[in-house]
Amino acid sequence: MLSLAVAACLTLAQPGSDRVQSDPEAEGRYLADIRQLTFADDFAKAGEAYFSPDGSLVIFQAVPNPGEGVEPSPHYSMYIAELRSDGLHHTARISPDGSANTCGWFDPIHPGKVIFGSTLVPPSETEQPGYQRGSGRYRWAFPNEMEIVHGSYRVESSSGELSGETGDLVFERPGYTAECSYSPDARHILYSQVDNEKSDEQGKADADLWVYDTETGTHTPLVVQPGYDGGPFFSPDAKWICYRSDRRGDNLLQLYVGRLAYDDSGAITGIEQEYRLTDDADVNWAPYWHPSGKYLLFASSRVSHRNYEIFAVPFDSEDPGRVAEPVRVTFTSGFDGLPVFSRDGQWMMWTAQRGDDRDSKGKPSSQIWIARWNGIDFDADQTSSGG
Repeated sequence: MLSLAVAACLTLAQPGSDRVQSDPEAEGRYLADIRQLTFADDFAKAGEAYFSPDGSLVIFQAVPNPGEGVEPSPHYSMYIAELRSDGLHHTARISPDGSANTCGWFDPIHPGKVIFGSTLVPPSETEQPGYQRGSGRYRWAFPNEMEIVHGSYRVESSSGELSGETGDLVFERPGYTAECSYSPDARHILYSQVDNEKSDEQGKADADLWVYDTETGTHTPLVVQPGYDGGPFFSPDAKWICYRSDRRGDNLLQLYVGRLAYDDSGAITGIEQEYRLTDDADVNWAPYWHPSGKYLLFASSRVSHRNYEIFAVPFDSEDPGRVAEPVRVTFTSGFDGLPVFSRDGQWMMWTAQRGDDRDSKGKPSSQIWIARWNGIDFDADQTSSGG
């Protein structure tokens, strides 16, 4: 999910000598009223934020700033905050102390409920199998203790303060289980599962995509091809899912969509057909649907492995096999990725290192940003995006 779906030990690409120059005019075609939501004064790093259904709240993972001279935790905590026009308010941690957490998601039907991946306790191992590009500039760790859990939150009527806590397990499976998201009707939960028995000789994990039916308690495999499959999301009409895959085994993630198969009871039984949206020599990940279902945003190394940017790619359910040239959306030095939309499509939120914030070692700090979405015209923009 990164959904990234990004797991607890993600280290983002740092700007370097091959940084591109920012281009506010090009970026302004798509984004307006750009503002920063989290800051290094509060969080050593923050990212992978998602909107609540009504857009009034966000859920995100972050490492709190412990203060000068103190080393930050290596693990993300899970937070919920109120989203206002002037930023985030009443931020509350909902994950257990010391645990590693990732991939929070609001229940689309029941207010006050969320799900997210959590180890619940401090992970027992620090060097566990995961996904990592050869350069080591970013990686996903796969703690064996990671499970999908319920969470709850409350808004105090008198003060508006938020509070919350972790609840029970949604279900329990062996090995890393995370990168979860609900279907629009809250019946199904997509997730990524690492089968440790499928790891290769180098310990490289093989994550597969599954779906859990909350009505029947059934777990159904969806994508079990070799290579890391992760970061799944339902399309707005719940007929498709999008995800990233290391199908070729070269660490260059590509984007896929799969058409879901349902039985007469409305249960998902598998994927009817899979289609690849990107096929290049770049890392493409963190795909996310626009509410129209007509295109997706994603992060890519197309500009540079030291300067990830956000791109958009069209999707036509009548011609799902079409591979189109992506359109570049962000044009600012430093990492930009993990893009998501509000349910009404008016806002894009993402993780970036574009600000002045620095971590304890003086490196750019990943923080959460938001902007008004101006829309996109693929016919006009594919020739002028500079991608």
